[in-house]
Amino acid sequence: MEPVTSLAPDIAERLKRTPDGLVPAIVQQHDTGEVLMLAWMDDEALHRTLSSGRATYWSRSRGEYWVKGETSGNPQHVHEVRLDCDGDTLLVKVDQVGVACHTGARTCFDADRLDG
Repeated sequence: MEPVTSLAPDIAERLKRTPDGLVPAIVQQHDTGEVLMLAWMDDEALHRTLSSGRATYWSRSRGEYWVKGETSGNPQHVHEVRLDCDGDTLLVKVDQVGVACHTGARTCFDADRLDG
């Protein structure tokens, strides 16, 4: 059975999802371009994000939706959402309040620079 979603059909038909129905979402600070994190959205999470202005994701580990900042106090206020040219990745431009990473770092990409 297909999940019930309120995502606009014209948006839904453009998405190329993983076999489990997800699309990666790159999250970026809207005014500086800083890359904050990578999360996953399904149609319902994208609909909730677009309609509420609060970043909502699908947690693969918990198997549930989560609104960024709802428990941490570090919300993401959505400025815009873009779909890449292939339809398989979202770019979510936000105003991040506080830290983005669950480790307490500003971004999830602060930890390790890989040098070759």
